[in-house]
Amino acid sequence: MARPPRGLIRAAATAAAALLLAGCQLGYFGHLARGQMAVLDARQPIEALVADADTDPELRRRLAMVAEARRFAVTALALPDSDSYRSFVRLERDYVLWNVFAAPAFSLEPHRWCYLFYGCFAYRGYYDEALAEGEAERLAETGLDVHVGGVPAYSTLGWFDDPLLWSMLYWDDDTLLATVFHELAHERFHLAGDTAFNESFATFVGSEGLRRWAAARGVDAPDTSAGRQRRERFVGLIQETRDELAALYAQDDLPADTMRRRKAEIIAALRARYRALREGPWADFAGYDRWFAEPINNAKLLPVGLYHRWVPAFRRLFEAADGDWPAFYRTVEALGALPSDARADVLDALLSREAD
Repeated sequence: MARPPRGLIRAAATAAAALLLAGCQLGYFGHLARGQMAVLDARQPIEALVADADTDPELRRRLAMVAEARRFAVTALALPDSDSYRSFVRLERDYVLWNVFAAPAFSLEPHRWCYLFYGCFAYRGYYDEALAEGEAERLAETGLDVHVGGVPAYSTLGWFDDPLLWSMLYWDDDTLLATVFHELAHERFHLAGDTAFNESFATFVGSEGLRRWAAARGVDAPDTSAGRQRRERFVGLIQETRDELAALYAQDDLPADTMRRRKAEIIAALRARYRALREGPWADFAGYDRWFAEPINNAKLLPVGLYHRWVPAFRRLFEAADGDWPAFYRTVEALGALPSDARADVLDALLSREAD
């Protein structure tokens, strides 16, 4: 079975939490509540599975590794000492959720779904793939670009004790542990309504946490691995394309047919750049073939930007805090208290310093 692409969902689980508290079981929100409860009901304590002689040896090794990393997250990364990732859920499907992304045909601004108390999110999650596809079809009929992506892991932001999911075990050890740190970072701080801020923050914590984990064990830092370099190159390709599309969409005087043709040309150029990598330095690596085999539009490009937009800026903030995690989190909280435009200006300024 192919390793699923990385992706995460917050809106579905947080909305489910509110509705569980309210006792609502209707429509979309009832679907979320039922799906979340099914996951929670299937949890098994990791400690017991590790101690069980009948547990598959490789599964036992990975569960024990996650348990150790969970303790490391608390003691070394100052992440919450909650009960998340102390249990395990076996899934009978490749993904736990499916995310729907949407954007206008000539804009990279995501379509947003808004929830009482939790703000607005740039995606909507479903435990049922057919429901996700139905939502995507409905939005496509309104003229939006749409994309549905499978989700191996998600966070309920501390509402529930999130389990390690079977779908997360398709990843290699480094990706698995970075994801655990990433999700715990969401429990440490989450800003309602700012997906790019939240995901960039958590992505930085995940990558830096993994680097600290490796250093504490005297092994090579994963940041220098070929896999990370490929991921960074992939993100770079997407960002180059987003920049080109943004410049195109800023030309409001262009006829729609011309805009559509140039958009197709930019996306075709992205595919050509990827083919050049596959025929050259990535000849033996097919990890992104599945991504490029699917239709590419504004909505499909959204998750990459959301998860990585400000990661270098958060790295600069961490360096300014002298690598002190509590001080870094206080800076993040102060930044989160700013109005959205001012917050983006600060982060963009940090990105400019990174480029220099």
